[in-house]
Amino acid sequence: MSTQIIEAQAGNITEEMSFIAQKEEVSEEFIRQKVADGRIVILKNNQRKNSIPVAVGEGMSVKINANIGTSNERSTLEQELDKVRVIEQTGADVLMDLSTGKDIDEVRRKIIASTTLPIGTVPMYQAGKEALDEHHNIAKLSKDKLFADIEKQCRDGVDFITVHCGVTKFVIDQLERQGRVTGIVSRGGAMLACWIKATGMENPLYAYYDELLDIARTYDVTLSLGDGLRPGCGADAGDRAQVAETIVLGELVKRAKKSGVQAMVEGPGHVPMNKIPSMIKTIKELTDYAPLYVLGPLVTDIAPGYDHITAAIGGTLAGMHGADFLCYVTPAEHLGLPNSKQVREGILASKIAAHAADVARGCEKAIEMDKQMSIARKNLDWTLQKEYAIDKSVFNGLNCEKDGAPCTMCGDYCSMKIFKEYF
Repeated sequence: MSTQIIEAQAGNITEEMSFIAQKEEVSEEFIRQKVADGRIVILKNNQRKNSIPVAVGEGMSVKINANIGTSNERSTLEQELDKVRVIEQTGADVLMDLSTGKDIDEVRRKIIASTTLPIGTVPMYQAGKEALDEHHNIAKLSKDKLFADIEKQCRDGVDFITVHCGVTKFVIDQLERQGRVTGIVSRGGAMLACWIKATGMENPLYAYYDELLDIARTYDVTLSLGDGLRPGCGADAGDRAQVAETIVLGELVKRAKKSGVQAMVEGPGHVPMNKIPSMIKTIKELTDYAPLYVLGPLVTDIAPGYDHITAAIGGTLAGMHGADFLCYVTPAEHLGLPNSKQVREGILASKIAAHAADVARGCEKAIEMDKQMSIARKNLDWTLQKEYAIDKSVFNGLNCEKDGAPCTMCGDYCSMKIFKEYF
């Protein structure tokens, strides 16, 4: 079975590459070359019929992901399907199903069937949860069980999977030698670190990486090489454990490309603003300029309830310096599972960050959108302003007796009305 990267390396332009080129307003050859080089990935499982491909990487607009998923504590399939509708309406590019509740297979399959957006998962969540449910001991998770869940999810149609292959014995040793403020905050990373410590064996996702590549290549599923040692607070950002894992991920990116498998890399986490530019540059260089998928980064640790804002600040700066894919953060981060309203707020914050980063990166389409909004404001054209707005709903219900303006107290409105009378 061929893949996007195999076709690109052979000089062939696929249907998906043509679609992406038109959508991103670049040439087909640009897409083909970047896919061949591993600098762009196309999220599209070759078994899934109802999805619209999305490209992530160099020269593409910055994309955003929204996470959903059931839990035993709170959340049902119906609630998560409602979030899918919110995600589509609000305009996220991709979603991930991180379910850890009951009937994980059923939930995943219904989510896949409910949307045309590319879908990602973390197979370790299901494998680890079911091992704990059955044995009450993560060390009882077998390599065969983990890889069976990976293949099952790929066969179901997921377009990319987060796999924490870089959490190796050496990396865990680095973590233990240095210490941390917040330890391991990645759920998948923590599960694998505990498994390694309990069994004394190497991470199966690393030890049997070639088998993982075989599965991904069969379905053209993109590997999202997870940051299991991402910093969970600003004080841990850029420490030895994080860098050690990133070096391993760089090795795995090259092996994936050589094997005909698309791969992107996941990044931090919590990072103070002053460290973001150099950190993004370092990760890109260490991982052969694979597409970079970041959570936030969150630039401060003292804003619970407002972490969608701290993440948007960091996401803008990260995107400006080369991050390609932003994982949204909701106001419920560090507090609990988000409801549909908080999902929407998280997406909008991430969309603002992604667009601002696109403008800073010189994306002509993004710059033109800002210009057209400015022209609409100058012309007092509220209809066009709504068209170009990231959140169009803010214009709903606005009303005024004169000129269609929502409020004569608006400074821009009053100033521009005066300007038009004399110039």
